[in-house]
Amino acid sequence: MGLRFTVLSSGSTGNATIVTNGETTLMIDAGFSAKRIDELLLEREVTGHELNGILVTHEHSDHVKGLGPVARKYNLPIYANEKTWRAIDNSVGNISAENRRVFGTGEAHDFGSLRVESFAISHDAAEPVGYSFYDEKYKLSVCTDLGYASDKVKLAIADSDVLVLEANHDIEMLRMGRYPWNIKRRILGDMGHLSNEATGELMSELLNGRLKRTYLAHLSREHNIPDLAMMSVRGAMEDRGCFFRDSEFELRDTFYDRPTPWDTVGEP
Repeated sequence: MGLRFTVLSSGSTGNATIVTNGETTLMIDAGFSAKRIDELLLEREVTGHELNGILVTHEHSDHVKGLGPVARKYNLPIYANEKTWRAIDNSVGNISAENRRVFGTGEAHDFGSLRVESFAISHDAAEPVGYSFYDEKYKLSVCTDLGYASDKVKLAIADSDVLVLEANHDIEMLRMGRYPWNIKRRILGDMGHLSNEATGELMSELLNGRLKRTYLAHLSREHNIPDLAMMSVRGAMEDRGCFFRDSEFELRDTFYDRPTPWDTVGEP
């Protein structure tokens, strides 16, 4: 079957993604109420009973709002590194000892035939991570909420066939927006979020012939527009000599209010 995934929803109001290989189905983050997560799952004809666990990237509420309720409702194990566990302990509620799983940063775990690797990212959280998923031939990487892409991040997501990557804000929209300057400085900093331009610059380094699609994720509703993000990322890539036909490589949208269609990694 290979890897299939859907970004259930992505943005500052909440984040959740489903990855499956037919044998194991995992959810990355649970940044909505349990009711809303059930609704999003239903839109992709999945139920919580089909999930085998939840991977946590970091403790911010738009990633863990429904974590405890969903885990308890479906008796799911939660996987997070030790610092993230300490950060979510007060908000996640009662989780049984058997469902409190430690997934150390930089480690790889096998969930049956689905292999998952965790990697460190730069964000103002306890110990934030991204994840890469592998079947025998293909690789999917999910990487949002990072202020900049370090060499280690670039190495971790290199040679992905499909990538879910943050394109959070347009710099000028953010600078002219209504947020207080201290919040703007946080977003623009190395522990904040990737701008459209930074995402395009990173993509120009990753486009090596293997990467087929990148989904632009975690767009700010205040300081970005999907069409602008698409145009800016593509423009930044072209400025660095990356010219491509959509038949060779595609930029795709994610949505704050609905799931993306199911995508199979390794297929055009």
